[in-house]
Order: sequence, then structure tokens, then C-alpha cells
Amino acid sequence: MYLKRKIDQYLNDWFSDKEKKPLIVKGSRQIGKTESIRHFASSHYKHYVEINFALERKYLNICSEGYDVDSIIKNITLIDNTKKFVPHETLILFDEIQDYPDIASALKPFNKDGRFDCICSGSMLGINYKKIHSNSVGNKSEYQMQSMDFEEFLWAMGYDDTLSSDLLEHMLLSKPFGETTKNVLSNLFLDYMITGGMPEVVKSFVQQKNFQNILTLQKELLSDYKEDIKKYLDGLDKMRVLHIFENIQVQLAKENKKFQITKISSNARIRDYWGAIEWLNDSGMINICYLLHTPDLPLKGNYESDKYKIYFKDTGLLIASLDEESQEDLRVNKNLNIYKGALWENAIGECLSKQGYNLYYYKKENSTLEEDFFIRTKKSLVPVEVKATNGNSKSLQTLIKSDSYPDIKEGIKLTNGNIGFENNIHTFPHFCGFLLKRYLSEVDF
Repeated sequence: MYLKRKIDQYLNDWFSDKEKKPLIVKGSRQIGKTESIRHFASSHYKHYVEINFALERKYLNICSEGYDVDSIIKNITLIDNTKKFVPHETLILFDEIQDYPDIASALKPFNKDGRFDCICSGSMLGINYKKIHSNSVGNKSEYQMQSMDFEEFLWAMGYDDTLSSDLLEHMLLSKPFGETTKNVLSNLFLDYMITGGMPEVVKSFVQQKNFQNILTLQKELLSDYKEDIKKYLDGLDKMRVLHIFENIQVQLAKENKKFQITKISSNARIRDYWGAIEWLNDSGMINICYLLHTPDLPLKGNYESDKYKIYFKDTGLLIASLDEESQEDLRVNKNLNIYKGALWENAIGECLSKQGYNLYYYKKENSTLEEDFFIRTKKSLVPVEVKATNGNSKSLQTLIKSDSYPDIKEGIKLTNGNIGFENNIHTFPHFCGFLLKRYLSEVDF
């Protein structure tokens, strides 16, 4: 069973480009990179060659005689003479290239040669990407892949693009949804939060129509992440990364969700742990949400690098890391209990990140003024507030009305309610979060 992904269209366009360069597909482990590439190859090429440097260590010296195409193919066929390289009919996948970054030096020869299409991928690519990039600059295209977003989840559940178009139309017209639509989509979004976007987990949910075995799969993925940490790091660095990773859900459950290093250890210092946080971010396991100095444009450079929240990249994995009592309540009763604020924030942060937004929040010192996220448009700064229920929006109203924040004219509130507009605040159900970028591109904020 293959699940339709957004990378499918990108790969089709890449294939049709007469000037296409070798492609690097970036993204964390188990998000479906290899499966999507195999699916693409099966319908576009007569021959497909896959080399996995993490599992097939015998290929780690294929560049020993040089980086030219002929030398590399000669060495591959010496190791396995069943692999067929037919010019203009063959796709080569170099997978898990973080274990053999030298292969990036071959991308220029492959690009100039032109006889074979080439894709590189890797589950921990962010860790060694500086070296890979420097060896292939100007001779590659790139695609950033993530776990499935809510729209891809809807595709997996049997819905087509007309549903997203209908949801967007309601948003643009400020037209409330009917009760059936709102209830069905709200339940689907909660299902998506619990399953997360890992394809194997989603596939199991789609096939069984329930949460049976979901937690087991998610626990295995969390275990795999920890194994990656142990594999690619040593000593003190390994322990620091593990401490950060295992403390995210605990700190998100606090009323003040800012990540505090001292909560890990009273003697811990930010400068000692910052490398560990960067490592988790580069590996694609977390999203970092930085505290803004002030809610003004531009966003880049206007944040405090030592004050931040940390979210899981995949909300399903965050839920899988919670205590057993909360797991039972979530999966049986769909009750988010004490974690509801953290889970809704994580889910919307995930939605924004998957649309290409960097994450920022604001909290004014010695004040109750705070806001969950900020999005910039061409002309303004748009605060985004996430509510577990339909509570008031005092901070959002303050940011919009105050002359102290001239870049902010309107705001967005995501709740479990319906569509509405009042006091320059656009209210949408949580399940509309994946459409915010498309929505903002069509309105004049």
C-alpha cells in the first residue's frame, strides 16, 4: 500500500526537467523518503539501482579510484554484477549518504555526464550536510521532506484535493462550516495528532481503522531515534542530547513552556547544552521556537537565541512519549487532559513548520502579554494564537490594537470552534492550520 505524498509531484516535475541536476532529498528517519523514491522509479525508469551506505557497508569505497561516473559504476558492478546501468533509462539512489558523505563529490561528474539520473538521501543528513553541500554546490537540487502533514493524512483516509479547496474557500469567505464538516474534520485532526505523520503508523491506522498497534510502532520509532543518538554521538555529547530529547514532553506540560536547561540538572548551563539542541534540530527530531525581542519585523535577527521552546517534529511521537495513564485517556477517550495546551501548540507548530515557516513566540517581561506563534506576510506580522477551547484572546487584541506594534494589523486564532471574524481576529478550527500559508497568500493582511 503506497501513500500519496507531496514529494510525488516534485519528483514528476524533476523528471520532466531537461536540465535536471542530481537531487538530494533531506529529512529525518522513517518519513517515507526511500519508499517515495522507489515508487517514483517504478513508474519512470526501466532500471533502478539502490545503494544503502548504512546497511551495505561493502559500498563504502566505491569512490576509491576517483569520482568519475565510470569508475564508480565499475566498482559497484564489481561488488554486485546484477545491477544494470543503462544510459538514459536508469535511476541511481544513493541512500543514507550521511554514512558516506564522499559520494557528494561525485554529484558534479554525474551532473556533467548526464547518462544516469541520480538521487541522494539520508535519514541523518542534517548532521553531515555542511560537508555534503560544500562538495556538491552548484551541481544539485534539494528537496526537504518531512513526515506526513494533515493534507497527506486526509489523502491516506481517502479524501481528494477538493476537500482542501473547499476548506480554503470557507476560510477566504469567512463562512462557518456546517456541523457535520466541523465535527468530522475535528475528529480527523485529533486522529492525525494521535497517529502523527510517520507513514508506517498512518498506514496501520488506515488499514485497521483504529489505534491498535499504533503505540507499539511509535515506541519503536522513538527507540530508533535514541539509537541514532547513540550511534552518531559519543560520551558527554550523547548524554546531553538524550537528556534534552527525554525532557521535551515534561517541559511542554509546564504552564511556562520555555525550555529550561536547569530543569534537567541544577548545574546545567545553556552554553554546554546548546550544541545538543542544535544536533536534535539538524537531525530533524525537533522544532525550535525562539522568543522574539519584540513583535516587530523583520523576524530574522529579532529573537533571543538562548530563550526558546522545543517541540517534537511529529506530534504523534510526542503523544507516544507521554505517561501510560495519559496514553490510555487519549486513545480511548480522546481526552488531552493536562497536556492539552502543549499538544495543541505542538500540533500547530508542526503545521507551520511543514509549511516552511520558522517558529517564533513572544512573552513580555513582567506582563501577561504573550503570543504562541508569528507569521510574516509581505506587508505585516500576523500573530497566531492557539486555544484548546474558545477562550478569550486578550493578548491577541492588545497586539492588534496597540500603537506599539505597527507591523501587526490583524491576527489569527485557532480553536476547537468554527470560522469567525471579530475585532480584526480571524478565527479558524485547529484543522485549518495546514492551510494558513495558502490562505495568507490570497488575502490582504
